[in-house]
Amino acid sequence: MLSSALQIAAPVHHDRLTVNLARTEEEIREAQRLRYKVFAEEMGARLPKNAEGLDRDIFDPYCDHLLVRDSASGEVVGTYRLLTARQARKIGSFYSAQEFDLTRLGHLFDNVVEIGRSCVHPDFRSGGVIALLWSGLARYASENKAEYLMGCASIGMADGGHLAASLYRKLEAKNLSPVEWRVFPRNPLPLEALNNTLDAPVPPLIKGYLRAGAYVCGEPSWDPDFNTADLLILQPMKNVNSRYARHFMGGSKSSAS
Repeated sequence: MLSSALQIAAPVHHDRLTVNLARTEEEIREAQRLRYKVFAEEMGARLPKNAEGLDRDIFDPYCDHLLVRDSASGEVVGTYRLLTARQARKIGSFYSAQEFDLTRLGHLFDNVVEIGRSCVHPDFRSGGVIALLWSGLARYASENKAEYLMGCASIGMADGGHLAASLYRKLEAKNLSPVEWRVFPRNPLPLEALNNTLDAPVPPLIKGYLRAGAYVCGEPSWDPDFNTADLLILQPMKNVNSRYARHFMGGSKSSAS
């Protein structure tokens, strides 16, 4: 079942890459196959095993799936999963509610698109794929009249969580949301038990969100299945500055990192 949210009017092109929404069940499976390759095979996430090698869950049928495709090979090389407020009501919640108490954001929900499951094929991480994903994401938000983007941004925990704790301490100094938009992790990362003084680099995806005017809405939650520390990111679309607006809406060829 495909969701009933608005479609992007036309694909955006960047050299040999195009971005559009999945229109068929097979295209959704292509996104799920890429997600499995990145999350399970590359990052070691503990995902349910299936013969098709797909990352899928109960939210997928209610979501739209943004795809970047390499026109030379026909392969899907980047994806985002998008959940509108209307579709979230059908399934009963946003995905982020599994990891965070979102009570303080409840009054925003009618104007939110939730984003998640973002990944890029390892051979296509030079920036162009992310730029196209964000261009498609911005057009989707505009066509759905969304005032906010919301989603979990993940930090790997191969080191046990020390870099994640250090990164949060760095971000909380300048990038925390107003207190009325704070969320609370259901499975908190034990910040006080970890070394939080490391010089932790900000991952390119999170850096891009923050440059565009997004907020970190509180302390990280630990996702044991993906072995990541997840931050809840809230992007008010009115905060996107003019440079990023041109970048998002115009399908810029510059790197998003």
